[in-house]
Amino acid sequence: MLKLFKMFNNKRLFILLITLVMFIVLMGFSLGPRKALTWPENFLRDTTGFVQNLFYKPAGYIAGFFEDIGNLKDLAQENERLKILAAQYARDKAQYNFIESENVRLEKLNKFTKAQENMYKYEYHVAQVLGITTEPGNSTLVINLGSKDGVKLNMSVISDKGLVGVVSQVSNFTSTVKLMTMMDVNDPNSQPAIAATAIEKVNSTFGMIERYDPETKKLIMNRIPPGDPIKPGDEIISSGIGGLYPRGLVIGKVDSVDVGEFGLTSSAVITPAAEFEDWKELIVVYTEERVE
Repeated sequence: MLKLFKMFNNKRLFILLITLVMFIVLMGFSLGPRKALTWPENFLRDTTGFVQNLFYKPAGYIAGFFEDIGNLKDLAQENERLKILAAQYARDKAQYNFIESENVRLEKLNKFTKAQENMYKYEYHVAQVLGITTEPGNSTLVINLGSKDGVKLNMSVISDKGLVGVVSQVSNFTSTVKLMTMMDVNDPNSQPAIAATAIEKVNSTFGMIERYDPETKKLIMNRIPPGDPIKPGDEIISSGIGGLYPRGLVIGKVDSVDVGEFGLTSSAVITPAAEFEDWKELIVVYTEERVE
């Protein structure tokens, strides 16, 4: 006991002991079941909340501001990306439409040439049209096939609908095609007349396509013999007689037939199958025997 009182005389040890006892009591009180906080706890919590509210809200606003700026930047980048995608879509759609139309036209050409090839075993080469001249007395066009491609003078040139003209000039890389719209038997610069017949009447119908009438835009077929069964609606093709034009090339359809003044021959008005439009592709007909 005497030793204990001597211990209490040590102030430091006494204060430590009192503090330890109060801490144990406080811990026991805090851990026990309570319905309300003590005033020191309330004071500490309110002070902490006030400080947090004072500093955290502005910090949250600032962080949100920079986050919004980042979102706006991302949104601008996304809009830019969508604009690029929209432009690419418009471009791809235009290219698709162009390629689709090109494929349709080329497929049509391919079907036409395959059908003709099976009938007459000719060799066909598709040529791109580089330019066209429609001046009076000079209806010609230029294609991108020349002597290097085997093109020679007087080769027939057709579209997918019918005969267009003949090759009149040849260079290494290009050729000039004289159109049927220049045909005139009285013009020495005209392309030669075409020996013609009618489909399903090859052995009974004959005539010569000698002229193109620019006013009516029709071809004139002369020298039709008496008793020829040719009639309106017949499809006229080249007969191959004379060797210049390969046989079987479609020329047009008979519009009307007129008997000559003395009844010795007749003439027919032919609506050309080729419309002499703004072509993009034409076909050069290659044959084994080419007339120079």
